[in-house]
Amino acid sequence: MDMHLTGKTAVVTGASRGIGLAVTRALVAEGARVVAGAREITPELKALAAGGEPVLAVETDLTTPDGPALLVAAAVRAHGGLDILVNNVGAVHPRTDGFLAVTDEDWDATLAVNFLAAVRTTRAALPHLLERRAGSVVTVSSVNAFLPDPLVIDYSAAKAALSNFCKSLSKQVGPRGIRVNTVSPGPVTTGLWLADDGVAAKVAQATGATARDVAAQAAGDAPTGRFTHPEEVADLVLFLASDRAANITGSDFVIDGGLVTTL
Repeated sequence: MDMHLTGKTAVVTGASRGIGLAVTRALVAEGARVVAGAREITPELKALAAGGEPVLAVETDLTTPDGPALLVAAAVRAHGGLDILVNNVGAVHPRTDGFLAVTDEDWDATLAVNFLAAVRTTRAALPHLLERRAGSVVTVSSVNAFLPDPLVIDYSAAKAALSNFCKSLSKQVGPRGIRVNTVSPGPVTTGLWLADDGVAAKVAQATGATARDVAAQAAGDAPTGRFTHPEEVADLVLFLASDRAANITGSDFVIDGGLVTTL
């Protein structure tokens, strides 16, 4: 299916690995030009940007007040405007010692990366989307936005705020041609879960289990019995970013292998 993305300009945050890297690759495969923002330009992203692909890698800290605006400005300088924003950057730290161990600094850091980064990037991008009276904002939230978990209590709260923000914004900008949607993955086969310092490893360290067993239990909670792959999330993001989803806005799309059991 042609997604009609050839020649479109997209900004992707948290693009150096995991879902963000998969989204960047998928957009390029569909003919889009991608400005990929990340705090660290990984070898994978560097190779993509250096391989003759229409990718501009921008190193910037999206948790700072100025980082998101610098990323959007780089996209506008390079391509003269903007059609798509994918808010993907995020991070999670399991709170194995409970709520009382979560400091103000922990809350500030969690809100900065999982909520304020998207707010600030959207604020910087929106004038350019409105200028074209057409565009799409796709934000990667989480099932924890509506499945609160004390193990990730600050992350859950930040993602709930993020989903609420996107729904509210969709009502304001929908009449002006801008669509705003969210994607809510369950566990995904990325470093966030499976790296040496990922969720599975940290939970294993606190419980005496192995990281493999923790991941296997989390996968087993879904009827499909597995994690989602980042490329599967990317496919969903691409559809929502494209005009194939031209009358979809203010919606959340869960991709979790059936983990959420409620309607």
